[in-house]
Amino acid sequence: MTALPLVPPALVLVASGLAVIVLERRARGPAARRFFASPVAAAGLGLLVFFAGLALLAPLVAPYRPSAQLDIVGLQSRAPSLRFPLGTDLFSRDILSRLVYGTRVSLGIGFLAAFVSVTVGTAVGAAAGYFRRFTDAVLMRIVDVGLAVPKIFIVLAAVSLGRPLAPVPLALLLGLTGWFATSRLVRAEVLTIRERNYVEAARALGVRPWRVIARHVLPGAAAVLVVSAALSVANMMLLEAGLSFIGAGVQPPLPSWGNMIADARDVLATAPWTSVFPGLSITAVVLALHSVADGLKAALDPNAPALSGIVTER
Repeated sequence: MTALPLVPPALVLVASGLAVIVLERRARGPAARRFFASPVAAAGLGLLVFFAGLALLAPLVAPYRPSAQLDIVGLQSRAPSLRFPLGTDLFSRDILSRLVYGTRVSLGIGFLAAFVSVTVGTAVGAAAGYFRRFTDAVLMRIVDVGLAVPKIFIVLAAVSLGRPLAPVPLALLLGLTGWFATSRLVRAEVLTIRERNYVEAARALGVRPWRVIARHVLPGAAAVLVVSAALSVANMMLLEAGLSFIGAGVQPPLPSWGNMIADARDVLATAPWTSVFPGLSITAVVLALHSVADGLKAALDPNAPALSGIVTER
């Protein structure tokens, strides 16, 4: 019997498009209007809303349980059909169901890791740029060391010390090893903003340094922080997918887009759909995040160049 999802993915896609249209029509401020003036940024936002909707509605969208082996012999590596719109994998599991539940895992890890990364990077960069001198020298040397060592080596070394990590500890590890580029960007912005008259006036009035940073300095660096956060999500998702592909990330039977591609590597020639759909999902989300990041940068700071090629992690 064919299992039908309670909420078809096409309905989620249509709802996502309508949500973006409503947001565009209700855009009031100049920054919001500048953002939606870019069709690429608006399309990227629509894609992100679509995948977020899939993640939130996974039990209603997925027709089967993600780990259910429907018929290990008769339904192995079936091509896409009406019953299985994206086909089945080597273990007779429905790829659509695994893709939908994998959206939860991949996006969840990406956003949690990016939140940790941006939070730590902002604190370090703000402290280095505002206090300067000894604080700046010590913190930036730590950042130099962190940027000099490829992050994947640090993560692999940490993972090799024990059992493979669960999704939440993995996200925390990625975030705690991925804040170095963000701290550089924040420091550069803070060095400029701290010399402005309103910041000097706050210091002259005896306002505490961390209050000056929180109330007067960081709001001026909002554009950099927002763009850095969006690009950090993309970087973290790519890193998680790579780790899961080599078996050091999310472990089966819990689906993630990375380990779905790993499961399909032995049948690429005979069943290409098993890796094409998770690969396209990763590509779509990363491109959407970069499009949104550039749109936000243009909206918040129209005179500055795009940062999508600057915030990178090795």
